Amino acid sequence: MALKQEYADRADRGFPEIAKRPENRRQQAVKALWISIWLFYLSAPVTDLVSGGHDLGPRLLGGLGLAAFVAWYLVLVFRTARRMPVRRVLLSLAVLAAQATILSLTLGREWLVLFVYVAISSGAALPAEYSRWTVPGTTALLAVTANAVPGGTAYLAGLLIPALMGGFAMVGIRAMIRTTIELREARATVAQLAANEERLRMARDLHDLLGHSLSLITLKSELAGRMLPGQPEAAARQVADIERVSRQALVDVREAVSGYRRPTLPGELAGARTALTAAGVVADLPAEPAEELPEEAESALAWSLREAVTNVVRHSGAKHCRVTLETRQTLDGPVLELTVTDDGSGGRGGPGTPGNGLTGLTERLTAIGGTLSAGPAGRTGFALTARVPLALGSGS
Repeated sequence: MALKQEYADRADRGFPEIAKRPENRRQQAVKALWISIWLFYLSAPVTDLVSGGHDLGPRLLGGLGLAAFVAWYLVLVFRTARRMPVRRVLLSLAVLAAQATILSLTLGREWLVLFVYVAISSGAALPAEYSRWTVPGTTALLAVTANAVPGGTAYLAGLLIPALMGGFAMVGIRAMIRTTIELREARATVAQLAANEERLRMARDLHDLLGHSLSLITLKSELAGRMLPGQPEAAARQVADIERVSRQALVDVREAVSGYRRPTLPGELAGARTALTAAGVVADLPAEPAEELPEEAESALAWSLREAVTNVVRHSGAKHCRVTLETRQTLDGPVLELTVTDDGSGGRGGPGTPGNGLTGLTERLTAIGGTLSAGPAGRTGFALTARVPLALGSGS
């Protein structure tokens, strides 16, 4: 829940995830801003319109042509995360290339920079099997047009490399975006399949646990009903059997559910690494314990680790988090000690207050003879230490 809230907060602040479509107007504005920054290089055509010595008619036509070019370019680049028909993209690029050619031939060499944008939009909007031809083709058209424009060859050397490099760079970025989208979809599919498999496994186990018990309860209930009112003693025995079977079924269900929910240290260590990394916290985690731990001890430490990492992610504002797992010898016997330390300041006074999970951890550890301590660590930071006895048979 903490990570989900963190991603939601990032989305609310207007920072869309990589290769993900903007989900609100703020994210659309952020993406549009990053794309529009590169329009700074159109300052040469704009300057030529303003102070190039052209008549009013060419200025108006040039301004309209430049506005149409920019609008068409933004549509192509802004929709890179979506699948557009190749024919439509090729037609759009042909229109952009025609606009760049006509404007350069009629208004001068300052307009040759438009071919760079044609190459970039080609690499951004077309699949690689097409863009590997359209990017060099756009660059060749740039060279031909530059030789036809008076003084255009002086600009050619400074535009060929940006056109080629910019176009092929966008080819790589498009491939990265597509790969990221496919990985995200595959991850969602795997998660859905795992959830479905877990549901099926739980349904099978519950069926095996309750099928026989419920059938027996039904049969005995029918039998007790037939015995009343003629055989009340026999009916009472059947009711007692029903109570016994139902109580045992309830115990079986509770054990099954607790088995599903019991956390493990390897699983929580892996989850802690994922959570801390996603929150931007540098994680220093220990290796998994080599020896096999008692279930009660492992479960208590796993719950402690989960609670501590959740507090670090949600409250501390820390940059680093260190987790240690050590065996220590005490007067009462060997104990396994888990320590979670961070360098943040949000944990002071926050995690230590009642009602945040530490009370539940204390009760859980006390039940197996363990202890819990939590408090400030040094000038800044917070430390949580959980200890469980390794000899639970005698310690509790």
